[in-house]
Amino acid sequence: MKPSIRSRTPHDMDGCVEALAAVQRADRYPVDWPADPARWLTPADLVSAWVALDDEGVVGHVGLSRIPLASLGPALAQAVGASGELVGAVTRLFVTPRGRGHGLARDLLDTVRKDAVARGLPLVLDVSDEGQAAVALYERAGWRRVASARARWLNSAGEHALVHSYVSPDVQNGLHGR
Repeated sequence: MKPSIRSRTPHDMDGCVEALAAVQRADRYPVDWPADPARWLTPADLVSAWVALDDEGVVGHVGLSRIPLASLGPALAQAVGASGELVGAVTRLFVTPRGRGHGLARDLLDTVRKDAVARGLPLVLDVSDEGQAAVALYERAGWRRVASARARWLNSAGEHALVHSYVSPDVQNGLHGR
C-alpha cells in the first residue's frame, strides 16, 4: 500500500526524528546532525509541514517556510519576480530508504507547492549538488535552476558545498498570486 500524506502534528515529531536519522545514515542529510533534531525540523519561519506515513510510521517529511524576498540572492530574486515581501521555501524534504520507490518525494513536493500557490507565495528551494537524486527529481518536476553558489558549510569532500537554487513551475507560469 502506498504511504499517505497529511499535515504534521506534534505527535509525529518522534517519528520524524527517527526518519531523519535513517536518512542521515543513508544520505548524509542533513550534512551535520543537529543538536536538537526536532527544532531543526521546525525552523522559526516554518508555516506548514507534512508527513508521509506507512503502516510502520513516518517515511517522509516536507515543510514550507516563509522567508523575506530580500534574503534571496540577486539571480533567484530576479527569477521569482515577486512584488511581495515574502516567498515560500521548500524545507526539510526527505524520504527514508524504506519509503522510497513510491513517488513520495514528488508527492511531498506537490503538496508543498499547492499550499504555496494557495497562499499566493512564489516558491523556491535550494539543494546541494551532492543530492543528485533530488536535483533530478526537481528538474523532472519542472523546477528551473536559476543560480548556483558555494555555501558556507562543507560537503562530504570537505569543500564548500555547491548549492543550486530553483524556482517552482508555478513561478514560471505566474500561478503564485502576484
